[in-house]
Amino acid sequence: MAGLADPRSFPDPAAAPDDAREAHALAQASLAASGPDAQAADATLDALIDRELAAADASAAGRRLAQWLASAPSVAVYRHLWRALAHRAAVPPHGEGIAVTLFAIPLVIVAGVGGGPQARATVPGTLPDAPALVAALVEHGALGGNRSFALATSLVAADALDVAAAPALLAARRAALSRGEPLELPPAQLVLPAGESVHLRFLVGSAVGAAGLDVTREATTGRWGIPLTRALSTQLAAAGATLLALPRPALAPLAAVAQGRAAQRDVSAQLFASNAIRELRASVGEPVAVIGAHRAADAPGGGELRLSLSSPFSQRDAHGFRCPILPGERVGDVAQMLADLCADARVADVRIVAGVHDDRDPLTGGPLMFKPETMPGASTAH
Repeated sequence: MAGLADPRSFPDPAAAPDDAREAHALAQASLAASGPDAQAADATLDALIDRELAAADASAAGRRLAQWLASAPSVAVYRHLWRALAHRAAVPPHGEGIAVTLFAIPLVIVAGVGGGPQARATVPGTLPDAPALVAALVEHGALGGNRSFALATSLVAADALDVAAAPALLAARRAALSRGEPLELPPAQLVLPAGESVHLRFLVGSAVGAAGLDVTREATTGRWGIPLTRALSTQLAAAGATLLALPRPALAPLAAVAQGRAAQRDVSAQLFASNAIRELRASVGEPVAVIGAHRAADAPGGGELRLSLSSPFSQRDAHGFRCPILPGERVGDVAQMLADLCADARVADVRIVAGVHDDRDPLTGGPLMFKPETMPGASTAH
């Protein structure tokens, strides 16, 4: 999106460990080349990744792979490395024409807890009836109609499926397959604060099918999304809380983590915007939206986007949402998501503040949120 600069800072390439610098150089070589030269760089990078994924010390290998990404000197290098890692980690073991695919279904869980600011609710991390969820998925044609799959009994947190966990996860999958058992991962309970909140968990399973058949090829949840939501709402019910579990398509674990984190962020932005817009329209009229890039030491990469909603007829500060830019995301894509959700809510005046701005308001000490009358030169998104 025009005018918005990237507020994040990227590591000094020279400070990366030797193995990370080698991976970065191969990614850069592939990005700069075409044809056989790019293929050769990618083949060498794949071999490095495969070595780490099969390392005897899976924990150390996972830390190295995570460091490759954390020390990436640019968005382009990060994206190339991540795609290569996600692809190599998703290759299923197979033989005799049969393959077993590990998959994860992201669940964006919207929760509401009443009873005052001190209220809390807890959702256990273990599913009461995983076979019932499998039955709902099979009945409605999930995983491309595959009927030979099982789900773990746990609600799984993102960190258990992310890059640092990839070598250990693949080793655990091989061990589980050798015993003829489903893969089980540590459960992650949900502790819900008062009010509305958005959380992320995963259903993890393994599917058996013909080698070469991609059971994670679906781009949408199709017919199975609503039945799974209903089944989960029953199983995850907690006293004092309302829950809505919104599934995303099944993917290989690393891809599921990336999609799930972005979906959690996007749903959080939608929840914020709908509440703020409703309040403004009920009290002072149509809101004005302002999107800007800000430095923030506590944000991923040291920077984030912010969406503020306000009205010239209100004296109060703007309603503000701090929008993280996830690693590997382009700033323009995240800004477009924010502009689109404003458009979907029929906010006619959306303004983009050029440049990168401070974290804190010098007058209030709080997060800096622009209103139309306080912002520097801006452009209009729509």
